Amino acid sequence: MHEMGIVLHLAKTLEETAREEHLSRIGSVTLKVGEVSGIMTDLFTECWNYFRGRHPVLRDCELRLETVLAVTWCDSCRSRYETVRYGRTCPYCGSGETWLLQGNECIIQEIEAEETAGESAEAEQNGP
Repeated sequence: MHEMGIVLHLAKTLEETAREEHLSRIGSVTLKVGEVSGIMTDLFTECWNYFRGRHPVLRDCELRLETVLAVTWCDSCRSRYETVRYGRTCPYCGSGETWLLQGNECIIQEIEAEETAGESAEAEQNGP
């Protein structure tokens, strides 16, 4: 169950961000989760709801998940196609010379938070 490990890493990252940016609380975090990332979103949410209560800055933090559709590129015919529907074999030319363009990521898209002084602030962090 790697969801727990990812949630722990996310909580640590958010706590570090809160400390660096002098944030008193994080209201929400939006993650972009790839369709073929292997993350089970229902289990991920359960883990998040459990662990956020153990971190004061995250106690009321809402988790928002956005699905990134998996798209594959075919080098042979230079086409894009839906990965989940067709797999590794290109539906246009039958080639196996394909690679995943997107859909395997888990990226922090947006953090909504409050500064320690009580002023509203937004911090945005993008991953690779």
